[in-house]
Amino acid sequence: MRHEDPPLLTGQARYVGDVRLGDQLNMVIVRSPISHGILSGVDTSEAGRMPGVEAVFTGKDLLYSLGEIPKIPPRVSFDETVLPYLQPVISSDRVRYVGEPIAVVIAADRYLAEDAAELVMADIETLPAVTDDASAENRLRPNLFESGNLITTLEADFGDLNREIERAEVVIETDFSIGRHSGVPMETRGMAVEFDPAAERFIIHGATKVPHWNLSTTAELLGIPPSRIRMRETAVGGGFGVRGELYPEDILAVWAARSLRRSITWIEDRREHLQAANHARRQHHRALICGYRDGRISAISSDFVMDMGAYARTHSIRVADLTLSMIPGPYDLAAYRGTARCVVSNTTPTGTYRAPGRFESSFVRERLVDLFAAEIGRDPVEVRRRNLIKPDQIPYSRPLSSTGEPMLLGDGDFPRVLDRLVGNFDRKALENRRDRGEKVGVGVAMFLEKSGLGPWESGSVEVDPDGLVRVRSGCSSVGQGIRTVLAQIVADRLGLDHDRVRVELLDTDLTPYGIGSYASRSTVTAGSALVQAADEVIRIVKQVASVDFEVDTEDLEYRNGRVFVAGSPQFSLSIFEAAARLHPVTARRYGRSEPGLTADSIFEVGRVVYPCGANLAVVRVDKETGQVLVEQLILYYDIGQAINPMLVAGQMEGGALQAVGGALYEEFRYDETGNPLCLSFMDYLLPTIAEAPAINAIVGLLDPTTTNPLGIKGAGEGGVPGVAAAIASAVEHALGRPGLISRLPILPERVQLANKGG
Repeated sequence: MRHEDPPLLTGQARYVGDVRLGDQLNMVIVRSPISHGILSGVDTSEAGRMPGVEAVFTGKDLLYSLGEIPKIPPRVSFDETVLPYLQPVISSDRVRYVGEPIAVVIAADRYLAEDAAELVMADIETLPAVTDDASAENRLRPNLFESGNLITTLEADFGDLNREIERAEVVIETDFSIGRHSGVPMETRGMAVEFDPAAERFIIHGATKVPHWNLSTTAELLGIPPSRIRMRETAVGGGFGVRGELYPEDILAVWAARSLRRSITWIEDRREHLQAANHARRQHHRALICGYRDGRISAISSDFVMDMGAYARTHSIRVADLTLSMIPGPYDLAAYRGTARCVVSNTTPTGTYRAPGRFESSFVRERLVDLFAAEIGRDPVEVRRRNLIKPDQIPYSRPLSSTGEPMLLGDGDFPRVLDRLVGNFDRKALENRRDRGEKVGVGVAMFLEKSGLGPWESGSVEVDPDGLVRVRSGCSSVGQGIRTVLAQIVADRLGLDHDRVRVELLDTDLTPYGIGSYASRSTVTAGSALVQAADEVIRIVKQVASVDFEVDTEDLEYRNGRVFVAGSPQFSLSIFEAAARLHPVTARRYGRSEPGLTADSIFEVGRVVYPCGANLAVVRVDKETGQVLVEQLILYYDIGQAINPMLVAGQMEGGALQAVGGALYEEFRYDETGNPLCLSFMDYLLPTIAEAPAINAIVGLLDPTTTNPLGIKGAGEGGVPGVAAAIASAVEHALGRPGLISRLPILPERVQLANKGG
């Protein structure tokens, strides 16, 4: 069972909103009400006179304090082309989306700060807005930046696409669109910056995802020695790739705390979150598939535009890069060509959201396969089976790079994954319903995932004489159950009951090095580091026992938390007894320069892995209203080995429900002037328990990987990639209209219009 649950269920968990600091102040951000304009000035005089208001800051204050307004650099996928498009932490001259920070109000409490924020007046000369990303490159459109609206163009290809098109018997070209949506965690963003005047230090509570990178970057941008910043993890109400990145508000809160020498708390409300936290997904594809009437697919291509919003944030061009590399999927193709054009628009900046690039690429690729199967009159499952990479082709080297590394599919039996999926579905029962006139259908989609991203991760195991083992790693908990899994890994390695292992919340003072939790990497990388650390603990315990028992370490056996002398079981030493011996007075007796029983380790990632999965959806469609109800989802995902199958299934189910949201309900919309139309849950629709289908999550254990000592592949995003494509295929099957669905979300009015030929 999850170690995280007891405090969560009993109300004892400490979220960032529960942090109470002595003499703390509250920060509220004044945001631009205009999507595009020249910021001539900000009048803070009336707000500053309100009783209880400590300060009102604008961009001019940061300029005076720092000499320049910091811009948040990319964390991943660095490309020099994004440099002119990086976001300043506060606007001083031009605003580019509704919600951009233009002032900061600091007051005694949140209510006063919000009242004062309403009195801040901005002088903004409105400029024409760009909201249609598909035509953002149009020269008739206004430029958001001097260098234009096109940030960069990425390309990826192999084989001779033109030759394959000329030879093919079937060529299909069409458009696909993925709507703008994102992770919407229960807990919004927030942080509590505790100022310690005695040590001149800032302790930041609420760190998630990538605390070490955020720490070093905050220090660099504000000119603060990194040693003066400490980040501490709290409980978190969801992450999904959205929470935990470095945002303008994070820098502003620390700067304000330093300027006032006071502790400051900032918690955004839901409106702010929907307006200012990273959006995701928005892409338009012009895609092509070609092949032969016997079912063989020879090539796929896609030229797509990716909307990055008003600025390039910490993810830079990572999503475009991932989409490009993952479009071919698990299929054996002779040729592929992909082009990604990254553009800006007067909308909220975008970033990564659970299974970035994989959700989008799977929708495009699997929709193409369905269209191809319909055109040649063959079963779409059989077409997929015909074209999947075969086991005898593994390892399969694809002449593409993904996140800067060559793509190598080192393990996997993709046809068996498909067979396991469809083998768990009762096709005859569905056909009986269709024969009775029900508008029900089934769709299938294959996908490739990517996990275990490097380059390394840290882990440490500390054995206390009191009978506890304390575990730390550079990965944080973002709701994925990582503390439970890491406790299991260490307990299994040391032969202990997992209740004796405590995985501590991340504290950068105690764990000074780490990469973080994203890209389905936590268990793979931190778990592997802890395997190494646990093995080192066993080695040290044997070293202590060899001195006490006067035997060679080769004559010692380890099991169930104790070291035994071979052939003399009465001579034994537990790891806790060994820890007691290694106190400062006696540590040197055992050849230890440092007291205590602690082992630190770094696991270096040789290469990432590409797990394979398949999704099946059953839907019912109301032909008159266009309403789509997902009745059943079958999820098959092969992760090689499962540390905790219950947690893996839970990850798959949660991810699948988020994919249902992106497929049917969720979409950030804007009017022609760039005003956001979805600033509450009245307008931004999320699936509830009423819309949740029956889900059968099957954890596949077919092909353990050799890239790490646990043989595992990441599981955090495996429930997401193929669900939308499977739902779209099922809708078309239900209505008997191949090619009906080309746009996400599949809204009822769109189904009605398309079904009527509109």
